[in-house]
Amino acid sequence: MNKPIQFLASALLALAAATALADPAQDAAIKKAIEPRLGEDVKIDSITKTPYAGLYELRIGGDILYTDAKGEYLFVGRVIDTKTMADQTKARLDEINKIKFSDLPLDAALKTVKGNGKRVIAVFEDPNCGYCKRFRHTLTEMDNVTVYTFMYNILSPDSATKSRDIWCSADRAKAWDEWMLKGKAAAGAPANCTAPNDKILALGQKLKVTGTPTIFFTDGTRIPGAVDAKALEAKFASIK
Repeated sequence: MNKPIQFLASALLALAAATALADPAQDAAIKKAIEPRLGEDVKIDSITKTPYAGLYELRIGGDILYTDAKGEYLFVGRVIDTKTMADQTKARLDEINKIKFSDLPLDAALKTVKGNGKRVIAVFEDPNCGYCKRFRHTLTEMDNVTVYTFMYNILSPDSATKSRDIWCSADRAKAWDEWMLKGKAAAGAPANCTAPNDKILALGQKLKVTGTPTIFFTDGTRIPGAVDAKALEAKFASIK
């Protein structure tokens, strides 16, 4: 195990130990001090004493903030270990935002297989998303992948219409690529065809997908944004 990974593993174990020794009264006091200042709709999901610098981790949905023991100050940003340059915050975000890949409703996704298809991802994309179109071009450079595409309509009122037309096409995956790569729109869907648009929208909201593309890997981790082929290959290599 290399040093950064070993350090991250040790830090996560230390954080787990700190959680086991949590002080409910202090956590309640911190929550009382901080939560009203974050806005009416913002709720702190958990408070965890960290093993570094006396900070307390505040988990709010899929995000992390930090505070002191009295909840007097709020720290926004990354905690980086200067010896290993390991990003402690990213490690925690990856952990708390993990999903169970096998729970994804893959029957509601478009499926594309290249080569042996052994490397599997699921990606949430909007048909009007320029970054998604860029990522589609990146995927054309990849081999031995299976891509499950969830059409996640969040950018424009006509996104749902375009997704429905594609879903109702004879070859859904081809129709998607025709639109995303070449700008060729699918034919209008017949009136009796129903697409899983509402189901996918609810799924994305449940998984806290806030932008497109968002890529999920079989280890449960995610990467937001249109990563390039090099970054995607590196991620695949890291998955055991």
